[in-house]
Amino acid sequence: MKTIGDTDNFVALLGTKGGPAIRPGSTNPTSSLLVLEGRKIVVDCGLGVTRGLVDQGMALKDLELIFITHLHSDHYLELGGLLHTAWTAGLKTPVTVFAPKGADQYWQHFLCAMKADIELRMADEGRPDLAALVSFKTLDDGPVLNSRALTVSAMRNTHPPLIDTFSLRFSGRRHDVVFSGDTAYLPKLAEFARDANLLIHEAMLGEALDALFKRIGNTDDRLMKHWLRSHTMAGDAGKIATQADVKALALNHLIPSDDPDFTDEDWRRAVRPTWDGSLHIGSDGLRIGLE
Repeated sequence: MKTIGDTDNFVALLGTKGGPAIRPGSTNPTSSLLVLEGRKIVVDCGLGVTRGLVDQGMALKDLELIFITHLHSDHYLELGGLLHTAWTAGLKTPVTVFAPKGADQYWQHFLCAMKADIELRMADEGRPDLAALVSFKTLDDGPVLNSRALTVSAMRNTHPPLIDTFSLRFSGRRHDVVFSGDTAYLPKLAEFARDANLLIHEAMLGEALDALFKRIGNTDDRLMKHWLRSHTMAGDAGKIATQADVKALALNHLIPSDDPDFTDEDWRRAVRPTWDGSLHIGSDGLRIGLE
């Protein structure tokens, strides 16, 4: 089992699949753990995030900071489940959730749905009030957090039809990590990610999209149109990494992530014309050190 040391600085990609559906053999939807300056930071909460954190050696009672990049279900469906499970695992300290407006409504409805269970456990097990432990702050462009050697900033990206959707930059004393979030090719992201130690960028493999679309079996072409206007081809992610002069690039939120006809070598071949630096192809549980 993996562990987390007191001086560790890393990103663990817990779920690397683009999109909400889980099928036999598929990876999990999007979630990540960033460990930086002694802080354990969860970025997105797709299905599988809770198990993924535990598999990285994190005690759920240590949950403190959660960031949700946008309100597509594959990025926040398990937010309530994570918070509730952490509470049953001994969470007694405050948790702050930074998310686009509307996420707090999801949380209130989750609390309502679980009201009987929460009240029972408070009375029968002596647990603190879960609702009182969790606070929500609305993400917007600009500075987000400056606390205990950690600063966080957000930049609105391009992921139509959503408007409130963000890239995030986390900065410690010696390391900077940037998450693109879900976004179409966005040249200004290069400046936002300038000189980062690691850029985690969503990616599509163009040659595999037709096969994926046929496998999904949608009745018309709206999903394909969404992919093409709202996400980034792997080669364009490489362009951003090169223009930003980052130290390493990790491809995440892969579309597709689970087609056996396409391997890591296909992803590398798609990126190499535009990026010749350190490259990580996302896989569930992959831990990327920042040293």
